Amino acid sequence: MLEVVDLEYIRKKYYVEGWSIRKISRQLVYARHTIRKTLTSSKIPEYQLETERSCPVIDPYRGIIITWLEADETAPKKQRHTAKRIYDRLVAEYGFTGSDSTVRKFVRKLRPQYREVHIPLTAEYGEQAQVDWGRAKVIFNGTLTEVCLFCLKLKASKVPFVWAFHTEKLEAFLEGHRLAFEWLGGVPREIIYDNLKTAVLKILSGPRREEQETFSSLRAHYLFDSIFCRPGEPHEKGAIEGLVGYVRRNTMVPVLNIPDIDYLNHKILLPWCLKEQQKYQAEWNLEQENLLPLPAHPFRCSVTRMVKPNSYSLITHSRVRYSVPCHYVGETLRLEIFATKVELWQQNRLVAAHNRSYEAGTLVMELDHYLEAIARKPRAVMHAAVVRRLPEVYAAAKQLLLKDNPTGYKELCRILLLNRDYPAEKVTVALEKALTLGVVNEATVRQLILNEDGLKQTPVIEVPAALASYNMPVFDYGCYDRLLEVN
Repeated sequence: MLEVVDLEYIRKKYYVEGWSIRKISRQLVYARHTIRKTLTSSKIPEYQLETERSCPVIDPYRGIIITWLEADETAPKKQRHTAKRIYDRLVAEYGFTGSDSTVRKFVRKLRPQYREVHIPLTAEYGEQAQVDWGRAKVIFNGTLTEVCLFCLKLKASKVPFVWAFHTEKLEAFLEGHRLAFEWLGGVPREIIYDNLKTAVLKILSGPRREEQETFSSLRAHYLFDSIFCRPGEPHEKGAIEGLVGYVRRNTMVPVLNIPDIDYLNHKILLPWCLKEQQKYQAEWNLEQENLLPLPAHPFRCSVTRMVKPNSYSLITHSRVRYSVPCHYVGETLRLEIFATKVELWQQNRLVAAHNRSYEAGTLVMELDHYLEAIARKPRAVMHAAVVRRLPEVYAAAKQLLLKDNPTGYKELCRILLLNRDYPAEKVTVALEKALTLGVVNEATVRQLILNEDGLKQTPVIEVPAALASYNMPVFDYGCYDRLLEVN
């Protein structure tokens, strides 16, 4: 091979001193065609491999490997052959005796070395936002719980909004949009999404999608356009991709140990969003000026189902049972499912509402829903699940009433029925006072409620000594009921 000094020597002898090619060839013992190549180019001649070298170890398996790689073109991206997998199959199925490095080198030559080029994108203020879901672990009252983070980020100003839910279902997806728009004070003109099942029913050709009907209603209400990424190409909404990890690192490290999800949203996530907004204050001011205005009324972020209460006056949703007033048993009701509550309607009449539970197998009940049945079946209060969920004062009252009277459950039933006429809190407070007095019956509890609601007498500042130690006994009106039972 010619060295740099040889190249310089040849060119100087020929062009400067006028030596012939033959003389230079004799002097340096190089072929004349080599001298000619050197004179036509100042670059050092390089070795060019004209035919591929044979590889006796891998050549017998060349066709097999090519077949596997061609089949990978139609296989899912995450289930295609790696060089290591090809090597393992060759050893197991064909008794290959070569090394894995030989297989890796061969596969590297066969696979196209194509790297996709990404084009930088931008957006005008108020033009675009991007939405995605993320997950995080939080400790609620000592229990490690996974929460779902609804993340929205404005493209131009980079202002984020993050809200935690217990689920990624459609009702939470809708609620996340409503909360984000209200917090931002406006609506971006377009929003970019992955092909989420909560928004997309079917992927059609090109950018067209068959959208979920309720999601389309949300778009029509807030007047924004939806844009969906190509399947398997989440980088097309790159502004939002890093937000989930960013919010986790900056608000949830170390792992939070807090009371509930409301605390997480209002005490941690919203203050963090406000801090991020202030970081981009100048851009945010421009963004806010260009957002679409909010509609006069917020969107009703619920999913509708038709249900029929069973004989226990319960309906079931997501493996959680909810009570309804017992006179609706067997009737068809409309269940409105929100992210944080459930409502049951009969046409335009609200018949029941509960806070939503996400713990499978939970039984959510209200005493009012069963009072009509309890009035007809008073003995049921002995073991009724809804009664055993009441404050401890009711269990103490039941124990006292049944102590000397096997039919004391009837009196307990009458006390429970007071919840139809008075707020539950007042009945509970009055029952506690009745227990303190040692007189537990419906008349006493009712009178104590009326006393609490009536005008309170101004306390006597100076009590005469003769009356200071005198205790006025409370009359037991239950004696009249006992006389009736004897008769």
